[in-house]
Amino acid sequence: MPTSFNQPIIDEFRANGGKVGGPFAGGDLLLLTTTGAKSGKEHTVPLGYVRYEDLVLVVASAGGAPHHPAWYHNLLAHPMVQVEIGTEVFGAVAVPAEGARRDQLFEHVVRAVPGYADYQANTSRTVPVVALERSEPAAEDGAREVANLADKLVEIHTWLRSQLRHVRAEADAHFAARAAHQGPGEPPAPGLGLQLRQHCLAFCQSLEFHHTSEDTHTFPALASQYPHLSDVFARLRDEHQTIARLQGELLTLLADIGTADPQSFRTELDRLAEELGKHLDYEEEHLLPILAEIPFPPPAPAADAAENTT
Repeated sequence: MPTSFNQPIIDEFRANGGKVGGPFAGGDLLLLTTTGAKSGKEHTVPLGYVRYEDLVLVVASAGGAPHHPAWYHNLLAHPMVQVEIGTEVFGAVAVPAEGARRDQLFEHVVRAVPGYADYQANTSRTVPVVALERSEPAAEDGAREVANLADKLVEIHTWLRSQLRHVRAEADAHFAARAAHQGPGEPPAPGLGLQLRQHCLAFCQSLEFHHTSEDTHTFPALASQYPHLSDVFARLRDEHQTIARLQGELLTLLADIGTADPQSFRTELDRLAEELGKHLDYEEEHLLPILAEIPFPPPAPAADAAENTT
């Protein structure tokens, strides 16, 4: 749907706690914000959704058009998305289903909204079903209240460690399923390859964003206040470069995960996990004591605080 059509719906949605009128009145509607595959800019679209167990499902039907909608291409390039349902806003990893799993989810969607069956009948492409998997550090088990920058760093690191464990488990499941299905001359079995790709890509992109933010903003600000830690910041920056190189090697294999050599992929993933683990431990050892003295979120500037009291 073009932006000129979407924007009034988006504005009404946000102004009315997720409720809209017109043809969407009474339906289950969410706002999905993706990052442009080519532009890198954020794009928001209103979409119908269906719940399945603890998942939120959206369908890339494009009204039965012959091509996938732009938002679907965006989430393939950048799996981390933002979802708005009612007044709730949360981050998610967008994971298109494959094979039998896709068919199962599509049947569930059609039972809830029969019109999607008509869209599929009108096009020769397989209409994708995308699971929006909630992915927020605060949602992790055992998460503690964030009161300072040390708490925030621990929260981010906990999320990164958990996502890496998730990726490693999915890699094992993917290669086991591929080995069980694939005989001589047979193509790889669909089902887990795209799931592994999306989660691995989301992890790598989130890690890259975190390290870039530290190099650009956090470390320079801290270095000016704690010059005695200059060697620590220099080491952390060097380790960021090493981890970025390992990520690049892993992503090269990920680009064709259906035929990637299992041992090579696991080796690269293990190397990344080892280097990242040591890096996170070192950063926490040296930075948590000083970060514990810095409130998070930062207090409002004095001018803003004064305005809020008038």
